[in-house]
Amino acid sequence: MSKEQIILGIDPGTTIMGFGLIRVVNKTMEFIQLNELNLSKYNDHYLKLKLIFERTIELIDTHHPDEIAIEAPFFGKNVQSMLKLGRAQGVAMAAGLSREIPITEYLPKKIKMAITGNGNASKEQVAKMLQSMLKLKTLPKNLDATDGLAAAVCHFYNATRVTVGKTYSGWDSFVKQNEKRIKK
Repeated sequence: MSKEQIILGIDPGTTIMGFGLIRVVNKTMEFIQLNELNLSKYNDHYLKLKLIFERTIELIDTHHPDEIAIEAPFFGKNVQSMLKLGRAQGVAMAAGLSREIPITEYLPKKIKMAITGNGNASKEQVAKMLQSMLKLKTLPKNLDATDGLAAAVCHFYNATRVTVGKTYSGWDSFVKQNEKRIKK
């Protein structure tokens, strides 16, 4: 009997949220979808967060992923940008957790390494490698969508892993692993 699994990969962002879905059947990966949620026309940060949550729920309810792989925020110099990116990631994670879907975070270098063998690869190199692996006819104009797909493919490659990132199987798991961050 073949085991089928669907993995949703998300590259969170408050300007563009990229996402991709793959199906795994008998340890073989198949491309399902790749797209983005463009939020650049909205000025209200809270509206953007609401739209990220709603789109993630819609993807979950449509494709019923077994797991979610999400790109973890990288540490930049701009604190405000990091805060906004962290909120976008948190909202996408909350959508998955609300549906009790296990979530694994991957650092950008880990994703790039899994796809290209080089943790410092460019977005273009990652996109071209995904195009070759998954036999994609064309690539999107914005590469945020391929970054989301790359998170899903990275998760597939780490399926026989010792936990690479932080994995949460629900709110209880998240709280247990983050007790120091929760004020009582």
